[in-house]
Amino acid sequence: MKYLSNAQGTLTSTPRPLLKAYAVKSSDRIRAHVEEAISSGRWLPGDTIDEGGLASIFDVSRTPVREALLQLSAQGWVSAQAREGYSVAKMSLQQLLSLWELLAELEGVAARLACERMNASEIDALEATHQAGRQAVERDDLDGWQQANLDFHEQIYAGARNPFLRQEVLRIRFRTGAYRRHAFAALGRLNASYTQHQAIVDAFRGREPQRAMACMVEHMRPGRDARSLNDFVVNLPADLLAAS
Repeated sequence: MKYLSNAQGTLTSTPRPLLKAYAVKSSDRIRAHVEEAISSGRWLPGDTIDEGGLASIFDVSRTPVREALLQLSAQGWVSAQAREGYSVAKMSLQQLLSLWELLAELEGVAARLACERMNASEIDALEATHQAGRQAVERDDLDGWQQANLDFHEQIYAGARNPFLRQEVLRIRFRTGAYRRHAFAALGRLNASYTQHQAIVDAFRGREPQRAMACMVEHMRPGRDARSLNDFVVNLPADLLAAS
């Protein structure tokens, strides 16, 4: 199912699947749908959310739609606009960099725990996933690399054996995803990211948890130095950022 409502008022949808999970409230299903649309990048910060469109897709009144949006607003996913309904929440540059800093540290903890806890076959699988991503790098295939990158990180989360850590990491990744994708695409650093993944794999192979953590934190930072941080900032679309 696909649904998109943006500032231009465009609405598209594919046939709605049969929803037989009667135990799940309509507002919960709507909330999950909106979260997925935002986290996948289909809806961008600032896009207007069409309440009527959501009600039509889920075949409900506007009451569960508003309930879902109120919950998402409390969680920071969407923002209420005076007399204009809701839109996908924007972050200021300060908020974005603060969240990204936290994400880097949490990813580092996941790498340290996974390095300590993964068995040899799991590390083999991690390296195989890393090697498979080389094709996307050689083709300069950003979409392919993003999938390979997600697969690589997911294996590390699983290896950390801590579902609460994974949940928090994914929450921040989803909130910052649109910003990171835009900056990454503009900077075009597939080779650098692949090389950083190799350093992480090497640390796992050597059973060096602290090194794995340091490599991951370095990999996840928005900029290694003042120049690269400046490159990241200037390549962020201004219309995605909230006023500071």
